[in-house]
Amino acid sequence: MYEAFTGWVDDRGLTPYAHQSDALIELVSGANVILSTPTGSGKSLVATGAEFATLARGGRTFYTAPIKALVSEKFFDAVATFGHERVGMMTGDASVNPGAPIICCTAEILANLALRQGADADVACVVMDEFHYYGDVDRGWAWQVPLIELPNAQFLLMSATLGDVSRFEAELTRRTGRPTATISSVERPVPLLHRYVTTTMLETVEELLETHEAPIYVVHSSRAAAVEQAQSLTSLKISTREEKDAIAELIGDFRFSAGFGKVVSRLVRQGIGVHHAGMLPKYRRLVEKLAQAGLLKIICGTDTLGVGINVPIRTVLIASLSKYDGIRARLLTAREFHQVAGRAGRAGFDTSGQVVVQAPDHVVANEKAMAKAGDDPKKRRKVVRKQPPQGTVGYGLPTFERLVSAPPEPLTSHFKVTHAMLLDVVARPGDCWAGMRHLLTDNDDPPSARRGHVSRSLSIYRGLLESGVVERLTEPDAEGRTARLTVDLQRDFALNQPLSPFALAALDLLDVQSESYALDVVSIIEATLEDPRPILMAQRNRARREAVDAMKAEGIEYEERVVLIEEVTWPKPLDELLDVAFTAYASTHPWVLDEKVSPKAVVRELFSEAMTFAEFVARYELARSEGLVLRYLSDAYKALRQTVPEDARTEALTDLIVWLGELVRQVDSSLLEEWERLSHPEALTEDAGTDGALVAPPPPVTANARAFRVLVRNALFRRVELAARRQYWPLGELDVADGWDADAWVAALEPYFAEHSAILTGANARGPAMFGVQQEPGRWRVRQIIDDPAGDHDWGISADVDLAASDEAGEAVVHVTAVNRLQGFTSA
Repeated sequence: MYEAFTGWVDDRGLTPYAHQSDALIELVSGANVILSTPTGSGKSLVATGAEFATLARGGRTFYTAPIKALVSEKFFDAVATFGHERVGMMTGDASVNPGAPIICCTAEILANLALRQGADADVACVVMDEFHYYGDVDRGWAWQVPLIELPNAQFLLMSATLGDVSRFEAELTRRTGRPTATISSVERPVPLLHRYVTTTMLETVEELLETHEAPIYVVHSSRAAAVEQAQSLTSLKISTREEKDAIAELIGDFRFSAGFGKVVSRLVRQGIGVHHAGMLPKYRRLVEKLAQAGLLKIICGTDTLGVGINVPIRTVLIASLSKYDGIRARLLTAREFHQVAGRAGRAGFDTSGQVVVQAPDHVVANEKAMAKAGDDPKKRRKVVRKQPPQGTVGYGLPTFERLVSAPPEPLTSHFKVTHAMLLDVVARPGDCWAGMRHLLTDNDDPPSARRGHVSRSLSIYRGLLESGVVERLTEPDAEGRTARLTVDLQRDFALNQPLSPFALAALDLLDVQSESYALDVVSIIEATLEDPRPILMAQRNRARREAVDAMKAEGIEYEERVVLIEEVTWPKPLDELLDVAFTAYASTHPWVLDEKVSPKAVVRELFSEAMTFAEFVARYELARSEGLVLRYLSDAYKALRQTVPEDARTEALTDLIVWLGELVRQVDSSLLEEWERLSHPEALTEDAGTDGALVAPPPPVTANARAFRVLVRNALFRRVELAARRQYWPLGELDVADGWDADAWVAALEPYFAEHSAILTGANARGPAMFGVQQEPGRWRVRQIIDDPAGDHDWGISADVDLAASDEAGEAVVHVTAVNRLQGFTSA
């Protein structure tokens, strides 16, 4: 096996490093391997060798990674190497070829499978990438459970920042009965040089550019700081005229959306990239592709680069050794420092990589002040030294030197017990008491924490008995069970969206004849999705501002306003209904108590107010988090598609689902394309972006006629919504190019409001009966009828829709032509 694999490697012109050969020999010999080598040292090749050896033995390999994007990347890589019929994937919201001999999955998927099947699981080899996530407070349990529950498997644990692994080496050998080899190397294929500088950021970057140390990745602790820094660097001369022309040529007709897209466009055309998790995937990929082409000399971003992003970097410039972790300001850990620093230096391109750490701003200012004072003792004594800003943690050269020399901290266990864990153990063959005892006593937590886990397990078990979901058996059954479930867990229990069955059950509580049925279905699905915190906080803050204005107008005193404002939060449709339903559902399905129903209205607000993606992002000032917004909308679309059965879908709901899918696709098609590609791995083609295109464009927005019709209806209804609230200024911003400024809208609507007291915006107002289309070559002529209180329906908004311009823009391009009484317009 070793000779066959290394022969395959040789055929590709590769020469394995010594540590790769050592690891491969151990793997084909049947040993566990802990591979602790620097970034860029070829751990992926070793993982491929483990998959090959296990496949040759007729066994199954599970390759786990911490994030879905990395799982997907490894899936496509494995398909290219082994063929689509031998590779599958499971991530919780996607399952492809799950019976394949090589499975790429998130750590939680394998953990739940190990709990459900125990030592009998069909798992011959486990490859755990980025194993330092074992120390994650929230998710570390998922890296630990397979180590406890899969004694018959061979393990390959990989990370660049493991620290002391002697404990894992001993425990793996004890649990599996296999020898365990630790392959570690501090020598990098490309050595690193570390520097601490007291120049300003601009001076540091200029010096690195002049000494040809680009590409430079400038690492910041926040997205806002990364974008701000990138914009400040535009004052430097980064690229030559020829380089800018090459960038423009490669960008071609790439579609930059309004808002943050314009910022990205301006930056990359000057040779500066931005890269962080809040960006749209298409922008991140654009930056990566331009960097890979050698056209970006500077990229400003966050430490997202530390999780497997393939960007060529010669120099890592760390803006600060202090960060805010969501709870407090603190210094970077040694692991965090080495994880980011390890991205410097490109094998095959650089003879060395540079890691440069900026001194804090106050230290830089103090250094400059002392330099200005020169050697004069009196002047030096008069220098008033600046202190670290309040709320930050200061650092200096000693901190830098300590982090450079310090090994990563030992990984700390974070085991936890859940309802799902108990149910999985009860459901599998054998004595569930012995199974849980094994989990509770053989995990890596300290004894005090283990006692807490035992107490919680007993509490959960009693609850399961009292609810009748579990019953004890007086005699073991044929498969050795000492307790049994009285209900059938759903297929792939705990492997997919855990609250999807609850959402399906809750749909029965809705009145399909209700005007709000489609939006209420959306609200049930949204309540089961993970909270997008930045969006919800933005909605809450806007609601509070509006509430304060209203309270001031009512004359409510400040002290009372302070109390009342705490009760204002983001929109929570069906809150009471879902709370009662969840309590009732949990009484017979207690495992859902591990989760929580969280009502929210992101998709609902977007649709009911007929906003475009750009309008929603602008309303809540989410330009730096628009990637998160899109990811949430994509998850909502997939959940609607997968959860809502056909017999529960009305025409209005189907229109909404189609609209949401097209909205996501037009903003950034990569998320849905990846999902669809995963469904048909046999049809995989080369990555979009070859043949001169950096990122494949989405299909024409007019190609999906049903979705486009909904987009046009929404564009017209957006104007109805604004007109109903008499918000003439936003109306004018929409249509000023066609001569419809705020004054024109006032003049057009005055006669209507002289006859009618209001414009209605309920479900009937946006129904298909209130919208008409006449299709002509190259354009649609449309009319949105206004729903008035009297039911006359004799007023409307007329517009032309430019089909070619819509395809270019990725959204309905509407030109208002009239706001008046109906005059013979008919729908077609």
